[in-house]
Amino acid sequence: MLSHSKSAPALPSPALAIHLSVRSKAKRSIDILGAIVGLALTALVFLPIALAIYLSDPGPIFYSQIRCGFRGQTFRIWKFRSMVVNAERLQHLVENQAQGQIFKNDRDPRITRVGQFLRRTSLDELPQFWNVLCGDMSLVGTRPPTLEEVKRYQPHHWQRLEVKPGITGEWQANGRSTVTDFEEIVRLDRRYQERWSIAYDLRLILKTIQVVLCRRGAC
Repeated sequence: MLSHSKSAPALPSPALAIHLSVRSKAKRSIDILGAIVGLALTALVFLPIALAIYLSDPGPIFYSQIRCGFRGQTFRIWKFRSMVVNAERLQHLVENQAQGQIFKNDRDPRITRVGQFLRRTSLDELPQFWNVLCGDMSLVGTRPPTLEEVKRYQPHHWQRLEVKPGITGEWQANGRSTVTDFEEIVRLDRRYQERWSIAYDLRLILKTIQVVLCRRGAC
């Protein structure tokens, strides 16, 4: 696991056994295969995306942030930048339309025009396949929270970190932007842990692809 100068809030020592998905060699094999395919796709679209990002708002092509993964372990997540430079410093100026330990605004003015397209098509998340290949994330799991979000966790929120974070998961496949209540996200994450199997992961991956394609006008 990568080490960083910033540390995650201390996670209470759980008495729970490690979740089966974390120990599954089959899941890890699927993650590696999916990450290789995903990175190959990322390489194919990198130049046009990078050029569009820079022309829209000159600055870094990638955006990175420290997130919390399995049992609070920190890692650096990677995405294509969809917001203006130094967007985090401007967050206090934007209204939070979500409830609980999550930030969301459907009309966030920090998002660039190119960023809106990248988010609508989920292309901004392609670099996360590197996180999957490194083992910090999985193709399917829970949404990786920020350090500030985790600092405000209540005891029952920690259970959602009993599996690796994923590029997609229950709430992405079954709600995405329509879910604005953090407690609902926690409920969906816990449902994923209860229902987990390799077949269920594959089902969520296929459903996520369908959701993304629909948002691109295929449905």
